[in-house]
Amino acid sequence: MEQEFTFGGDIVWRPSLEQMERCQLKQFMNAHGISTFQELLERANADADWFWRAVVEQLHVEFYEPYQKMMDSSPGIPWTRWCSGGKLNAVHNALDKWIGTAQEERVAVRWEGEEGQTRTLTYGDLFREVNRLANALRGLGIKKGDVIGLFMPMTPEIVVALLATAKIGAIALPLFSGYGPGAVITRLNDAGAKLLFTADGFFRRGQVVAMKAIADEALAQCPSVEHCIVLKRTGNPVAWTQGRDHEYTELISTQPDVAATERTDAEDILMVIYTSGTTGRAKGAVHTHCGFPIKATQDMVHGLDLRGDDVFYWMTDMGWVMGPLLVYTALMTGAAMMLYDGAPDYPSPDRVWAMVERHGVTLLGVSPTFVRAIMRYGDEPVRKHSLQSLRAFGSTGEPWNPTPWLWLFEVVGERQRPIINYSGGTEIGGGILIGNWLMPLKPCAFGGPIPGMAADVVDERGRPVRGAVGELIIRQPWIGMTRGFWHDPERYEQTYWSRFQDVWVHGDWAAVDEDGLWYILGRSDDVIKVAGKRLGPAEVESALVKNTAISEAAAIGVPDEVKGEAVVCFALLKPDVRASDELEASLKALVADELGKPMTPKEIIFVRDLPRTRNAKIMRRVIRAVYLGRDPGDVSSLENPMAVDEIRRAMRA
Repeated sequence: MEQEFTFGGDIVWRPSLEQMERCQLKQFMNAHGISTFQELLERANADADWFWRAVVEQLHVEFYEPYQKMMDSSPGIPWTRWCSGGKLNAVHNALDKWIGTAQEERVAVRWEGEEGQTRTLTYGDLFREVNRLANALRGLGIKKGDVIGLFMPMTPEIVVALLATAKIGAIALPLFSGYGPGAVITRLNDAGAKLLFTADGFFRRGQVVAMKAIADEALAQCPSVEHCIVLKRTGNPVAWTQGRDHEYTELISTQPDVAATERTDAEDILMVIYTSGTTGRAKGAVHTHCGFPIKATQDMVHGLDLRGDDVFYWMTDMGWVMGPLLVYTALMTGAAMMLYDGAPDYPSPDRVWAMVERHGVTLLGVSPTFVRAIMRYGDEPVRKHSLQSLRAFGSTGEPWNPTPWLWLFEVVGERQRPIINYSGGTEIGGGILIGNWLMPLKPCAFGGPIPGMAADVVDERGRPVRGAVGELIIRQPWIGMTRGFWHDPERYEQTYWSRFQDVWVHGDWAAVDEDGLWYILGRSDDVIKVAGKRLGPAEVESALVKNTAISEAAAIGVPDEVKGEAVVCFALLKPDVRASDELEASLKALVADELGKPMTPKEIIFVRDLPRTRNAKIMRRVIRAVYLGRDPGDVSSLENPMAVDEIRRAMRA
């Protein structure tokens, strides 16, 4: 039985005629004689070859040698090849092609450190730094096809390292800066990395967090790594291995600032980026020079309307796919990227709004978790700053609840700035769904599929459903799709292509409402099925956070003899609130009133923290495993691993 879909609400924002006509999505449609967004989706789905050719043309992607065939599915739909016969390098399109033009003098990178330092690099500055590092890498014997790990904080040097790696035809392996040694070891060894970039440490809340010590512990068990390049970020003392370790500045200071860019095949590997699962080792999603940069940039151009005069800041780490996405999309459009290395609410909760004002940020990417955390400080930190430069928000990471969405829209956005919701994944090479400047907004909604993504919502038999919760699928290949998991093709096929023939099953619950707006309601393996009715955890959590005592919540399903599954909730209290039986009873009643008595939680457990990844996804599967006394699986991507112990403590209490 399908659960009736009730998520959503009234339309709260519509684009003006001027906004619609100005946006690049509308200009793309006009150039191809397309009058409506729905018509664009239908044409792109019917003729993917035409669509991706048109995108390449709109983005002014330059090839050293032209491709002979845009898409080739002869190896099978899951293994579709793109831009066959073409030669290009992502760095040529992100950086090289701007040199000798007026763009060379424009700012490419704006950076701020937690301690207050700021730096800027122009496109010309960045070009020369990338060339110096590319020459240094070649001098160390690194060559095309070698894997280079990036285990660094969000400083300009990590952008230089990412681009220099691609420039010489090597393969970037971004690693979350908060990993422990075990997570670094498994990824470096799985990829067979030859070199690791790291730093002495970074600042968080005024304290130095060591990185080199973690890198040293990891490298003791990574025999393939021959060199380690160390950025002096904090100046804290570190151990040094002669012959293996190289200080970043010293290494590049004597290098010439001119370097050749490797002429890679379109389908040569650009990056392997790992994504964790609940069981088994992490999965290395493979992305190519013609795939990830083109798909990611198309997402930002057609969704956020990213353009050359923007200052684009997405709160991210390079180990999350949004990090490389920020770099490549900003540079391919001629925009400036904003980087911040520090805690977003330190030394005060207005830090992000101060940076928007200080750096003239025009597009700000946030997570629902950040908004839920920051709104507890009230409206005053926002009111202290002029946000006139800001024209839109991006958001991704996990499903929204209406209350924080409306706070961001009304208080920070002043009901004028749209929230361009974005959802996809590491393996997607960007997004499946996104808002845009043509469609209206409802709280938590997406405007629809990104053009070129033949997305649908289906029931258990693969039949399309509307007005009900179903599985999010993609019916045809797209240019940014992962080219499989690193050295594990069977796992890739089993994970995404095994349920329905030649259909990608993404693993998210989704729904489409009566106005054609789309919603993501959580991972489908997080679904709760009570008495045959499927319940997305976001719906329960949205009900709970309506109580002003609760700042955040996670809902899971647990075995129940009568109902099949029952709802159990973990609730994060606001600082001035104490747990009580009365509060638990009122929260249960709130869920029952919102979703019906059968959905009343069996138990509500009050906690001080919830396990989440650095990209702000609450790990409900980990919570459920701990609750049931099972192995929580791979938790290496958790930002706060102590939260697992907090769940155990709260259950004992």
